[in-house]
Amino acid sequence: MAFNRGIAQYQQVGASKAAYADPWELTRMLFEGALERMAQARGAIEQRDIVRKGERIGKAIAIIDGLRGSLDFEQGGELAANLDGLYDYVQRRLVTANARSDVAALDEAAALVREIRDGWDAIPAEARDARRQGNPASAGGAL
Repeated sequence: MAFNRGIAQYQQVGASKAAYADPWELTRMLFEGALERMAQARGAIEQRDIVRKGERIGKAIAIIDGLRGSLDFEQGGELAANLDGLYDYVQRRLVTANARSDVAALDEAAALVREIRDGWDAIPAEARDARRQGNPASAGGAL
């Protein structure tokens, strides 16, 4: 359900291609959506626009919550648990960034999401295709 909230949050800002994307691409779109909201929040902090800052950080937190909700702990094991902890940390840094207008906390959260996204991008196409075809064993397990 949280994954759907994250997707809904992203779709609200014009991601019409989400309806046609596969799960790998949807996850990629969530990473990009979170990063976009963090960049917008950074701009709002610099412009001292407290309302916009709060809105953008709130949307980023909701998207990260969607990513957390998509984790498959049964298939993903330790990797899923590690990502859950990392997403939790990112959300806490975003709360700090919002409460204190802390650009450093916001930048740290964005850097972590970029690193996770880059790892996601490094998944070989063959593994993505195997997951789409319902063969997680050949894809190296679920994330």
